[in-house]
Amino acid sequence: MDLRLGALAADIEYATIAEWRKGEGDPVSAGEIILDIETDKVVQEVEAPVRGTLREIVAVAGDEVKVGGLLAVIDEEGG
Repeated sequence: MDLRLGALAADIEYATIAEWRKGEGDPVSAGEIILDIETDKVVQEVEAPVRGTLREIVAVAGDEVKVGGLLAVIDEEGG
């Protein structure tokens, strides 16, 4: 499944990847914090939406990503 940057505050269109807490190939659980994003207002934690394996990180630390932009790809467990 594609992990995309979800909607933030109404006036925020972009966020910067602050830090990945998981790396490619790592297992993730639904609800587990896997990265931090930063806007001009806050640092926000992003949770894995599903259980599986973090297959590919598309946006690395320091990258600016538009809302809806691809962050990573997660292979769902059992999928």
